[in-house]
Amino acid sequence: MYILRQSFFFLILAFFNASASTALAKPLTYTLSDQEPVLRAGPGSEVVQNNCLSCHSGDYIETQPPKQGIKFWETEVNKMIKNYHAPISETDAKIIIDYLSNQY
Repeated sequence: MYILRQSFFFLILAFFNASASTALAKPLTYTLSDQEPVLRAGPGSEVVQNNCLSCHSGDYIETQPPKQGIKFWETEVNKMIKNYHAPISETDAKIIIDYLSNQY
């Protein structure tokens, strides 16, 4: 019986501790930049702009590991086409892969 009362006491104590912590927490606020990343200038940037940035932000490209080469970008572009059904023509895919492997 003593163990049951002790367990109940700790359960109530934990509940009030969690409630107090939540009540004292203040919401975080932060400001996002209004600027969208700009693609690096180069042959094919317009094709990338029209195909890639129509679905997601340029941050996706900017946050990829740098200097990964053509195989990396081939895999990424093909993943977008096959897995996510990106409507990218074969011609545009080659231009996009060349652009990304040369610029990023």
